Amino acid sequence: MSQGFLSKLTFGPRRMRWLFNLWPPFRGMGVKVREISPDFRHAIVELRMRLLNRNYVGSHFGGSIYAMTDPFYMVMMMNNLGRDYVVWDKMGTVKYLKPGHGTLTAEFVVTQAMVDEAIASTAEGAKFEPTYAVELKDREGAVVATVEKTLYIRKKK
Repeated sequence: MSQGFLSKLTFGPRRMRWLFNLWPPFRGMGVKVREISPDFRHAIVELRMRLLNRNYVGSHFGGSIYAMTDPFYMVMMMNNLGRDYVVWDKMGTVKYLKPGHGTLTAEFVVTQAMVDEAIASTAEGAKFEPTYAVELKDREGAVVATVEKTLYIRKKK
């Protein structure tokens, strides 16, 4: 598996946030990365309501809800595991719980236990496919959707 040239470059959290916020798909959908912690263990992402990300009934388009969560667990685990590991997004599912209106927020957290589990599970060269969940909340704190992301993690040979 080869990864793109961007994966070979080193970006700190400030530059990564800046790049995400300039990325045309995120800009067009109204996605704003508010924070990426210096250790890549915490990120806050918002989806603002715009004319172009509303669905037929006036709530957030489901594709925008899913897309705002897409790269974060992968990028965060890549930065916590280092260059000796291959990390890919493998699968994602979304459960829509209620219509989303206004600004939605997702908070991503990578714990030391998550990193330790990935290291231990891949120590002998095996692949590891953990699933991590993130809740998307509206301004009142109500959960609008839950997204589960399954990663593929393997130690490089």
